[in-house]
Amino acid sequence: MAAIVQALIDVLGEQGVVHGEDVRARAEGWASAESCKALAVVRPSSTHEVSTVLALCHRNKVEVVPYGGGTGLVRGAIAAPGQILLSLDRMQKIESLSAVDRTAVVEAGVTLHALQQAADSADLFFPLDLGARGSATIGGNIATNAGGNRVVRFGMMREMVLGLEAVLPDGSVLSSMNRMIKNNSGYDLKQLLIGSEGTLGVVTRAVLRLREKCPDKSVALISVRTFSDVIHAFRHLDRWLGGSLSAFEVMWREFYDTVTGARAGRPPLPAGAPYYILVESVGGGTAPEQSFETVLAALASEGRIVDAVIAASQAQCDTIWGIRDDVEALMSHGPVFMFDVSLPISRMEAYVGEIRSKLDARWPDNACIVWGHIGDCNLHVWIFVQSDSVAVHAAVSEIVYAPLAEYDGSISAEHGIGEEKRDYLGYTRSAVEIDMMRRLKTVFDPDNIMNPGKILPRGAGAA
Repeated sequence: MAAIVQALIDVLGEQGVVHGEDVRARAEGWASAESCKALAVVRPSSTHEVSTVLALCHRNKVEVVPYGGGTGLVRGAIAAPGQILLSLDRMQKIESLSAVDRTAVVEAGVTLHALQQAADSADLFFPLDLGARGSATIGGNIATNAGGNRVVRFGMMREMVLGLEAVLPDGSVLSSMNRMIKNNSGYDLKQLLIGSEGTLGVVTRAVLRLREKCPDKSVALISVRTFSDVIHAFRHLDRWLGGSLSAFEVMWREFYDTVTGARAGRPPLPAGAPYYILVESVGGGTAPEQSFETVLAALASEGRIVDAVIAASQAQCDTIWGIRDDVEALMSHGPVFMFDVSLPISRMEAYVGEIRSKLDARWPDNACIVWGHIGDCNLHVWIFVQSDSVAVHAAVSEIVYAPLAEYDGSISAEHGIGEEKRDYLGYTRSAVEIDMMRRLKTVFDPDNIMNPGKILPRGAGAA
């Protein structure tokens, strides 16, 4: 047993350290079938223990990879041999929840679903939502600045974090547990840690902003003929729903047909339309002309809608959302390359057309399945070319990422960079921006022990 593993056992006890063959029994993450390669998995139960672990690893120059729920898709929490995987799965306390302040204080290992349920039980609402809600943790959501389904109304995770506590690479604790929406007292240091993917420190606790639970929630599924109709529907709904539009999810035909074809029962709308739009309104307008049904009817009267169904029960809401969330049904196409990009809504149709044309030219039997949040400029693109080789992955990635600069887009909308997109960062971030990232990495982590090789090349933060 390595000396560092025994030292970690000495401070955390056997229950706090997984080592030997027990490490190999763990999967790397949701998107990988490979076993974990870390030297050990460390499971602290408090900020103090995280501090102790990082101080010990810092003194011994041992690299540390923070780990949340394992639901990331960019290899941002993958540990290499000799590295310590730091899991926060024992830090799952919801410490407090205030209806008056509309805040929750939680440990980083709390799952998104657990927080959603706790808020709901107090007649409050935590708006962040994504398909992996049952496994994704608040710490991981903060580290990746998660987005999900309701960004168009409530923003990304960054807008929901009022304060946080984090342990820096040398073991020092940065505690800024602010509980106010407004606080302009100097640099907002938490913003540097949000979205940093565990490369600058480990978030251990957070103060999160909650909202009042809205008793009125409406969900509909509509189909349209053209992408121009998609854009028109978005503008119409956002204008006339009185600011209550909370989700605008668009599924291209291939996505809808594949998912509904794999599910038992009759789909809410017939397959075969070019585009399907999931619309959610939370807290609808009080004026009659702003009612959900009236606004959709006005859109239909313009001839912009092929078909529509409005959910009449929670079960029907769940069915419609279930189609949008059932990405695993896409796996029937074979090995997949997953992409998460963003670009202006006005450029999406041309971009999708360009990458599909290039894929068809090289792999005529490919499947390119597109869906996304659209209202917040996010597209998910899953590509199947019947190969998962490294060379083919690189060729497909070039097709997806290379045009984004021309379209004023980004190689990552909400999943982060990790290892997967690191070599493409320069496609949509300038040399000056990347240099500033390197400088920040050096300030926080001069020895480059925190999640090295993620976002920036290994050694990029070294002094």
